[in-house]
Amino acid sequence: MQLILAKPRGYCAGVDRAIKVVERALDEYGPPVYVRNEIVHNTHVVRRLRERGAVFVKEVNEIPEAALAILSAHGSPPEVFEQAAQRKLRLIDATCPLVTKVHHEVHRFVRNGYRIILIGHAGHDEMVGTIGQAPDRTTLIETVEDARALDLRPDERGVILTQTTLSQDDTHEIVDALRSRFPQLELPSKEDICYATQNRQNAVKQISPEIDLLLVVGSRNSSNSIRLTEVARSRGTQSHLIDGPADIDSAWLDAATCVGVTSGASAPEDVVLAVVSHLRARGIGNVSEVDAADENVVFKMPGFVGAAK
Repeated sequence: MQLILAKPRGYCAGVDRAIKVVERALDEYGPPVYVRNEIVHNTHVVRRLRERGAVFVKEVNEIPEAALAILSAHGSPPEVFEQAAQRKLRLIDATCPLVTKVHHEVHRFVRNGYRIILIGHAGHDEMVGTIGQAPDRTTLIETVEDARALDLRPDERGVILTQTTLSQDDTHEIVDALRSRFPQLELPSKEDICYATQNRQNAVKQISPEIDLLLVVGSRNSSNSIRLTEVARSRGTQSHLIDGPADIDSAWLDAATCVGVTSGASAPEDVVLAVVSHLRARGIGNVSEVDAADENVVFKMPGFVGAAK
């Protein structure tokens, strides 16, 4: 067997920043540090931070008053900040700047009288935060069927925004369906799609013709990781989402001659390398990596929100 490592893979800039926020808080202030929701959607990351003293909670009211708290990379609705202020929390907002950009767009368009047509997955943490910016003016669209059923006045101003962890492939049919019915719908001047999501999907498309099995390293609640498996399957390539080497079914490898490995935007590289080591032990004779430029994107670290150090 041969193995091809996709590139880019693993941490995007927003995930890297969010993890470093929790690590730095633990280093500077010591445990416990409270985190609302999983800081990123990866079981390894959450477990490692929990072992260092991070305490993950679902709601702000679970956090002791005046404690140090961090908001996850996926973004939060305004009431979370209000609740944090009431509890006098020392708050650090680790929301990915690309998600914050969408939140700002929501407020700007709503101020100008627009309805927000938001493409994304119901219940995803990012969508909860984005819809929460203007729930009365936002309509969630998940499918082409939703787009065809949308009720919008012909003269009503609207703008199409998207979940950042989707891709152009995920959204173009929905956007086309929306704009064919409502030509007045606008798009933001700069698209909301995360560069990392698109790059990782492009890498899967690049290696798909060369492989007969793709293993995507990522957790079950990682939307962008799941989508990588779907991109491969849409091209006729068998693909499986794995959290690590223990999830690999030996039967998948029996008929494989060339295996591809990639990882979602919140999967640690050391877990990818553990998968590679496992495959080497199973008979992989040659490992190569796709030649691609490094992303080299870095986001500025956040400060405290509404409280002094």
